[in-house]
Amino acid sequence: MKKLVTVTEVEGEGLDALMGESVLLFGLNYIYAGTLSGVNEKFVQLENAKIVYETGSFDKPGYTDAQSLPGKVWYIQLSAIESYGPGK
Repeated sequence: MKKLVTVTEVEGEGLDALMGESVLLFGLNYIYAGTLSGVNEKFVQLENAKIVYETGSFDKPGYTDAQSLPGKVWYIQLSAIESYGPGK
């Protein structure tokens, strides 16, 4: 049996490292893009959020089909996020 005996918490990793940056979040059902403006234990907050229906080529700027969501901020449940990274 292998056991993990030491846990080290590293500050500024994961979503925290992307705070204030443009991000792309792949969720269980949808893809979201926007500026990451908040993170807590249950949700992330995006400013100028968009739902992305078609990303297009990742080596080209912009998304092929991204529709703006209403309001200044949009909240996405952390448990629904499959993967994330810098947006374009």
